[in-house]
Amino acid sequence: MKRVSPRALGTLTVVAGLAVAAVRCQDGVVDIGTIDEEQLDTRETLDQVVNGMGRTFSQALGSVAAIGVFAAREMTWGGNQGSEAGATVSQKNGILLPAENDPQWNAAQRARWTAEDGVRRLREILGDDEFAESSLAAEALLYVGFANRLLGENMCQGVVDGGGPVPRSVHFERSEAAFTEALQIAERIGDAEMAAAARAGRASARVGLGKWPEARADAEGIAEGFAFGAQYHTAEQLQRNPIHRGNDVAIRAHTAWGSFYETYFEETGDPRVPWTREAESPTTIEGDPWYPQAKYATSDAPIELVSWEEMRLIVAEARLRDGDVDGAMAEIDGLRDRVGVVPWTVDGLEEAWTALKRERGIELWLEGRRLWDLHRWLEAGTPGQAEDMTGRDTCFPIGATERATNPNIP
Repeated sequence: MKRVSPRALGTLTVVAGLAVAAVRCQDGVVDIGTIDEEQLDTRETLDQVVNGMGRTFSQALGSVAAIGVFAAREMTWGGNQGSEAGATVSQKNGILLPAENDPQWNAAQRARWTAEDGVRRLREILGDDEFAESSLAAEALLYVGFANRLLGENMCQGVVDGGGPVPRSVHFERSEAAFTEALQIAERIGDAEMAAAARAGRASARVGLGKWPEARADAEGIAEGFAFGAQYHTAEQLQRNPIHRGNDVAIRAHTAWGSFYETYFEETGDPRVPWTREAESPTTIEGDPWYPQAKYATSDAPIELVSWEEMRLIVAEARLRDGDVDGAMAEIDGLRDRVGVVPWTVDGLEEAWTALKRERGIELWLEGRRLWDLHRWLEAGTPGQAEDMTGRDTCFPIGATERATNPNIP
């Protein structure tokens, strides 16, 4: 079932900054990892530098999301253990080990370093004044913001450029700073879409820092229908949407069977969490029912990074934290009304928290965000129910390669 809603249309029309980067990749721009470093220090290569940021970030997001869906119980595992889009036995059971999750750690750190080093290059080449009015600089700073948010939301600890382990909040701080500067540039040059992406990104980073009044203020500033996504394309395997890749009949990596979303979609038809029954291949590799996701219908489908809907849920959560059950449920039920599903029935604060937790899972399904939500709610001991994560990990540990090569890792 293909999702058709104002948000889906917004994704196609408002993702300008990241979409341009993906198109330039398809047009034959050389990957920055294949040319000499000194060749990057010219004005002529700045587009390629930013292009490399987008390419690297999309790969990292896809890698983390493709494994995170299992750990967070967004879908269950059904594919070959060694398949490209599959998972290990530990991962499918929610156990995230340094050796097995090395690819996710490395990809996410590579995305951060590529973006931050690219911004350094832009500053040096353009100079402060030109940088402060450069749309390319604003786009680059968005990549810094989203790459650091990816690390903050999914990794148990932070490590920056060979240093020792630090709290994951370090990445949210770097994310907030990058989004703030991107917003300043975008407002200065009158780029409304870039400004909205930066403001929405900053709202989510401030959630990570527990800055709820500031996060809510940012979220309130996002217009209805806005969405901004990481782009994928079909030119090569590494640039295809990895969640969609799990639908390959030879892999059958992801199945909604056994998850909350299996029964919820059957009962409500909510277009935000669609899955299908495949008549020709009715079971997974292990023999369980194969219900592949239908949110990403093609291999070049974008993965959403921020949206107006997420912003309304930030406002709803801020209201709940202030004890405003009616205000929070008005936000949540407004989103449900937009997609034609009945409101949640709640009685009191605890049930309202359960509705909020469930609604975020539905709205951000398969976007690489769920582990963070589950982690922060468990850590804070918030009321209400979510997935039972007993015996399961809620974040990725420092990767095996980092542990082996970084002398500052105990």
